[in-house]
Amino acid sequence: MADPLNDYIDAVAKVLGLPVEAAWKPTISANLAVTLKMARSVEEFALPDETEPASIYAA
Repeated sequence: MADPLNDYIDAVAKVLGLPVEAAWKPTISANLAVTLKMARSVEEFALPDETEPASIYAA
């Protein structure tokens, strides 16, 4: 079964003019899958409408 992200990888590589070897695609696909999973969890986190961004960030 083909990885559905391969078409995306090919399209983005073409637009950006990046050479992508076939051997790299599984690693790129795995990275994108993790990134999409993290983005989904951020997107699903409900915030009230009155939430404001923090003005100061401290670690």
